[in-house]
Amino acid sequence: MAGHAYYLRMSEPYDYSITSQALADLEQRVEQLTEHCVRLNEENRALQRQLQQLQRERGSLIEKHELAKNRVEAMIQRLKAMEDAP
Repeated sequence: MAGHAYYLRMSEPYDYSITSQALADLEQRVEQLTEHCVRLNEENRALQRQLQQLQRERGSLIEKHELAKNRVEAMIQRLKAMEDAP
């Protein structure tokens, strides 16, 4: 099995420092990913709150637009009625 790169005979000493370093690197990477996930979750919650606020504002603006449209239409009707009156 000399052709396999990962073959290790039991009689050979094993260098645990490489494994320890790889484990430390992996632990650091997992910690970074965890922190990144926390930041993304916080950002997501903030964006959801912002979206809800914008949706409320949009609803309010649509309502105001409808009121203004109705007023303008009413004024146009009154003006037409004034034109048609003798």
